[in-house]
Amino acid sequence: MRFNPKARLDTSRMGDAGRGSRGGGGGGIPIPGGMAGGGIGTLIIVAIVVVASLVLGGGDGGGDGQATDTGRYQGSCKSGDDANKNTDCALVAVENSLYDYWNGELDGQFQPENGVETFSGAVNTNGCGNATTDVGPFYCPTDQTIYLDTSFYRDMLEGQLGGKDAPFVRAYVIAHEYGHHIQNLLGIMGKVRTQQGPRSDSVKLELQADCFAGMWAQAAQTTPDADGQVLISDLTDADITDAIGAATAVGDDYIQNRMSGHANPESWTHGASAQRVQWFKTGMASNNDVNACDTFAAGAV
Repeated sequence: MRFNPKARLDTSRMGDAGRGSRGGGGGGIPIPGGMAGGGIGTLIIVAIVVVASLVLGGGDGGGDGQATDTGRYQGSCKSGDDANKNTDCALVAVENSLYDYWNGELDGQFQPENGVETFSGAVNTNGCGNATTDVGPFYCPTDQTIYLDTSFYRDMLEGQLGGKDAPFVRAYVIAHEYGHHIQNLLGIMGKVRTQQGPRSDSVKLELQADCFAGMWAQAAQTTPDADGQVLISDLTDADITDAIGAATAVGDDYIQNRMSGHANPESWTHGASAQRVQWFKTGMASNNDVNACDTFAAGAV
């Protein structure tokens, strides 16, 4: 994946909370191993638990955001050329591309996330409690913020799960979490009632986020920004293969087999590897039709 070196980057939605203590509690509803908005694969440590009251309370307006930048992005990430040279700036570029894409797809329903907040060790969210690295990347619907401990790619995805830490793998992870933000805007999170099982609402929510990630991936090389510049200039078949490999590595069955030697479908919260790959590909073939990603339709999952 390469970025257009002439494109300008917008860091206004990027924040960095720095390093936080893994102990202590946060305000609001605590996180019992996962988020209402879901993570990319929080079964790495423990099964995700969807808190119904948090899901139903997260659709309006958002919170105060998490603009706690430590200087990680602002002042450093100005252009696509910076994104080609620096992984932090590449994260900014992917967020910008996701913003540009979804801003053109939701017919007036779009509003940007309050922020993408990176952290190390632990972070206190504005409404979803305190989270540690163990949770993995996640979206908090109450403050409409994506939270990411960037060590996830190295320590969990590549380390524990044997996946690959590659540029478009990182992009897929953020695109999946951005998909949860789109679900929040569209009121889809309010459909979640059942929390575990191969056909649970939690699984449907996660598979739809994979599908939304695929929609963006298919259009990333043709989506212009406000200046008319296409930010992502080169996305190869190898990049897509990397994303599919990541989708496989965070499937419930793959994680359970790797961790315990057997899979238990009744405890699934994110979907099997084959499902995650299938719905990512469905998004890529959707021709920008959100309805193609309706995992909640009868018989879809």
